[in-house]
Amino acid sequence: MRIYYQPTLLSFTTVVLLSISAAVARGGSRQLLYTRDDPITIPPYLIFENVRLERAYVALQAWKRAMISDPWNLTANWFGSRVCDYNGIVCSSSLDDPLVKTVSGIDLNHGDIAGHLPEELGLLTDIALFHVNSNRFCGTLPVGFSQLSLLFELDLSNNRFAGKFPEVVIGLPKLKYLDLRYNEFEGKLPESLFDKDLDALFLNSNRFVNKIPVNMGNSPVSVLVLASNRFEGCIPTSFGKMGKTLNEIILMDNGLQSCLPNDMGLLQNVTVLDVSYNWLVGELPKSMGQMENLEVLNVERNMLSGLIPEELCSLEKLREFKYGSNYFTGEPATL
Repeated sequence: MRIYYQPTLLSFTTVVLLSISAAVARGGSRQLLYTRDDPITIPPYLIFENVRLERAYVALQAWKRAMISDPWNLTANWFGSRVCDYNGIVCSSSLDDPLVKTVSGIDLNHGDIAGHLPEELGLLTDIALFHVNSNRFCGTLPVGFSQLSLLFELDLSNNRFAGKFPEVVIGLPKLKYLDLRYNEFEGKLPESLFDKDLDALFLNSNRFVNKIPVNMGNSPVSVLVLASNRFEGCIPTSFGKMGKTLNEIILMDNGLQSCLPNDMGLLQNVTVLDVSYNWLVGELPKSMGQMENLEVLNVERNMLSGLIPEELCSLEKLREFKYGSNYFTGEPATL
């Protein structure tokens, strides 16, 4: 027999494939045995190009079974051994052996599919892209995702995922792009998220609460969007440490109550800064006049006061500045 997953590698289930010859000799079908009562079976007449595509077949069949609605019939051709021909499935040569074809990506964006993500998706150990935005998937990320060591982009946006932040993503070593926006995740953000080597992080329009972790400045992201959650308290003082990598940051529509950090000028690569619809107080730091690449600045609907720094209004690239519904004194200099 061939063992795909051993309990020491994957605790949530043990997957054992009975040998083809033994199954055929009994006149039965090849079968994957799980801890569940309804295992995925592989008909004996299906021939796969390699073991990895056979594993992908099992994962995708389990996923199709976990879908309760597919109004556009995107998975209608998800049958048979030619998994690389399935809609939304991307195949390429594996990284460790160019002669072996494997499933390297999934793109079911805008499918309006309802269902959940089964544990068997952990069998897709070669995928780099997993895109399922604009569907109706619910639940949360299965533990099986911990096996996706090559996953580079994960887009779960605009679905119905819920529960605490899916910390399984923290352990994904290659992950650079994480998009969880427009879901129903809740609770605190783990500090370990901002120690992870990400390039883009979208968490807006969920139900995250409490304070933004103090180590936010450790993150090397170029884009950070935390808008429309229920964060409160201060903007972390580590903010300025993001100056070398950060290009866009959106913190609008939360409950942030602090002053803007005095070292805002360190964010010299930032082009978009939006902290509108919070409870920020104090004055705009004069150091913001050093944000030489700033193009869009939105601080409206806060409790900011004082004079708008002339240094800020002299920024050559600033083309949009919204500051209404605050307590500023006088009018800003002509931009």
